[in-house]
Order: sequence, then C-alpha cells, then structure tokens
Amino acid sequence: MQNRPPVPVVPKQYLLPFIVTTCCFSLWGFANDFTNPLVKVFEQVFIIGTSQASWLQFAFYTGYFCMAIPAALFIRKYSYKAAIILGLTLYGVGALITIPASLTATFWVFCLASYVITYGLAFLETSCNPYILAMGPPETATQRLNLAQAFNPIGSLTGMAVATFLLAPALQVGEFRAELGQNNPAYTQYLISDSSKLPEGATLTGETVSLADGNTVTFYKNGVPTFADELPGALDGAVPDALKTLRFTEPDKFAALQQADLGFVRTPYMVIAGVVFTFLIIFSVSKLPLFKREEQDAPFFTVTGHLLKKAHFREGVLAQGFYVGAQIMCWTFIIHYGMEQVGLDLATAQKWNIAAMIIFLCSRFICTFLLRFISPGKLLFIFSLAGLGFTIGAIYLPGYTGLTCLVLISACMSLMFPTIYGIALKDLKEEETKLGSAYLIMAIVGGAVLTKLQGGLIESYGVRTSFWLPAACFVLIALFGYRTYQLHESKTA
Repeated sequence: MQNRPPVPVVPKQYLLPFIVTTCCFSLWGFANDFTNPLVKVFEQVFIIGTSQASWLQFAFYTGYFCMAIPAALFIRKYSYKAAIILGLTLYGVGALITIPASLTATFWVFCLASYVITYGLAFLETSCNPYILAMGPPETATQRLNLAQAFNPIGSLTGMAVATFLLAPALQVGEFRAELGQNNPAYTQYLISDSSKLPEGATLTGETVSLADGNTVTFYKNGVPTFADELPGALDGAVPDALKTLRFTEPDKFAALQQADLGFVRTPYMVIAGVVFTFLIIFSVSKLPLFKREEQDAPFFTVTGHLLKKAHFREGVLAQGFYVGAQIMCWTFIIHYGMEQVGLDLATAQKWNIAAMIIFLCSRFICTFLLRFISPGKLLFIFSLAGLGFTIGAIYLPGYTGLTCLVLISACMSLMFPTIYGIALKDLKEEETKLGSAYLIMAIVGGAVLTKLQGGLIESYGVRTSFWLPAACFVLIALFGYRTYQLHESKTA
C-alpha cells in the first residue's frame, strides 16, 4: 500500500489570506473579553444590580442573533471579503458610540454601543469561520478552524489585560471601595447590624461571624472586625449603599467620580476603533480569494429546509448556544465569584480571569494537536464532562479552591466552539455552509439569555448556586459530543 503525503492544514496558496483573516479572530476576542469585566464596573459606577448590569451582555450577544442571517444573505450576494469589510465598519462605529455614552453617563447608550459592535462581529464571525474552512481540503477543515480560533484568545487576553492593568487600577470607584474597607467604624457597624450583607452561607452570633467553610471571625466590642479581609463579599455588599449616600449628600463629588471612571472606560474603545479602521483599510486593498460560486445559490428557505433535515447540524446549533452561554457565564461572573467569595478587589479578580484565558489559549493549541488522534465528537464528550466536574467544584469547594476550579473550566471550554462549529457544518454543500454558519452565529444569543438569567440567580440565590446553570450546559454539550461520535461519526467511519 502506497503511503499518501500528509494533508496540509493550510495550503501554501492560502497562507497569506489565512493569516490576514485570522487577525479578525483576535479583534472580536478583544471586544468579548473587554466587555465581560464592564458588568461589574457598571454595577458600581451606575449603582445598579447584577441583573440590570447584565443587560450589557444581553445587548452584546443579542446583536449576533439579529444580524447573523442578514450577514449570511450579504455573503451569498457578494463575498466573504465584502462581509468582512462591512463587519469592520460596524465594529468601529459601535466603538465610537461609547463617546456620547460616557459623556452623558447613560448606561443604556453603552448597551446600544455593545449592540452595534456585535452587528459588526456577527458579520465578521459569519464570514471568517466558513472562509477559514474553505481555505484548504475538507479533511483538515476542523483542524484549520481550531488553529485560527487559537488566535482568538490573544485578542481576549489583550482585552483582559487592558481591563486589569489599565482600567481597574485607575477607577476611582475602586479607591472609594478600598477607603470604605479601612476599618471604617460606620461600615463595620453596618455589617454587624445587617446580617443580609454577610457572605453567602455565613451566620452571625453576637460578635462572631461563622463562615461557610467553618472558619470564624471575632469582632472587637467597638464593632471593628479583627480580620476584615476574612469577610469575603461583605465589603462588596456595602459599596452600593455607600455610593448612594455619596450621590445624595455630595452629588458633585459623585458626578466627578462617575465621569472620571466612564472616561477611563471610553479610552480603550477609542483605541480599538483606530485598530479596527486600520484593518478595514488592509482588507480593502488586499487581494483575497472570493470563493464565488458560478451557479446561483438555492432560495433561502430551501437551503434552511435542507439544513434542518440534518441531525448533526440541528444538534450543533443547540449545543453552540449552550456552549456560548456557559463560556460567557463563567468568564463574566468569575469576577463576582472572586470578589464575593474570596474577598478580592476588581483588579485582582480580573487577574484570575486572565489566568483562565491563558489556560484557554494553551489548551486550544493542545486540542488542535489532539484532534489528529481523537475524533472531534469523542474529545468534545471528554472535555464537556471535565468542564462539568470543575463547575461542580466551583459550586461546592470553598474560597480559593472553588475559584481555581472555576478558572480550570477554561481548559475544557477551549475545544468547544470551533469543534461544535466544524461538526455542525461537516459534509455540507457550500451554499449550505454559508447559511449554516449564520445559524451557528445566531446561537451565540445563548450568551445573552443565559448570562442575563444567571445575573438574576446571583441576586436571588448567590453566586455559587448560580453556577448550576453552566453545569447544566456542559451536560447538554456532553450529550451532543456523545451522539456525535456514537452516531454521526460512526456512519462516516
């Protein structure tokens, strides 16, 4: 039997287009992961609850749902390149909307900016993902997409780094929070008199607080805690009321604080707008393959009907919605978990988020290698069960141990988006791939719906209990992985 040469992941003729297109993966990674910590920032700056602040994520991920199908129709009429150019334009315009949002100190205008940004991201993701799949042989399509997606976390890490090392330390609301916790008698007396502000699972007996992990904190008779740093979440719970008092008693001082912090939020958006418009120029002048079909695509509803008859596609769209929901929930509320369960400040909690993204990035390259030996469905099943295990650890294990489990979920999630995407679009015709890609991008709305739902669960039941929601998502993704390698992959083996 003659040995066949290895099938290339990226053929030489597509190397430059692959590199240029892969840059877009980093651009939407930045937008995703700079937005996540803003939920906590806006909670404090606008003095709103977690559920209301989660409207920012809802607006962000709903944009994908609204614009994915129009993006697919645009691609069908024009080309992948034209869709990328339009996507970059909308991305840049959305970033510029943060200027009036910050100057007017209006939360809902920030939501509008996020919504418009994801109009652009919907065009980018609906075009770039199938564009990458088309840049080479079908046998290596899933590997190629995993490789391109591996650069998405670079943009995510940049967004997180900006939020951690530039934004968080500069926020005046962070300084206000720190001053509040420096043995302020009014603050500590408030903690003792209002047991509802104690950490989740803690009880108050006289001057002693019993924590959920079995430790206790004893107070001096004057009401000042001996170990204030051992009260995770207590300080975080006191900040909103203290800010409301400042807004009522010293409105000018509060307005100055708010404007300063919103100015810090605005600056990274201005920088990313400049970067996006630069890439817009690069794509406009670059010669890229169009992959235009000579024959006309079948009607929209005809193609949709064909897609819905394919079980691996239907299940893939549902699995993608649950995956994106789990990812956004874990990355958005890791900050809440760190601040409320471990007692970290915003910048330190965000550093744990960066650690999660570094693990995510490394794991994605590892998964690209593992896919050479293990089928996508089987690997997805294994990683989903591991993600479920770490999520349960985050729910039940105390303090830093639980936070570490929450971070390690990212190692399991790294495989999921591109693998589900590749499985769902496997063996589809080109006209089906264009529209199928749009439905998979629409599934990103799971990040909007589930994150908003978890925000409500946090307010009602606490941050630990809320993580049963992503746990359920991993169960459903595992079921999809199991069905893939037992049914769909076995048919083509």
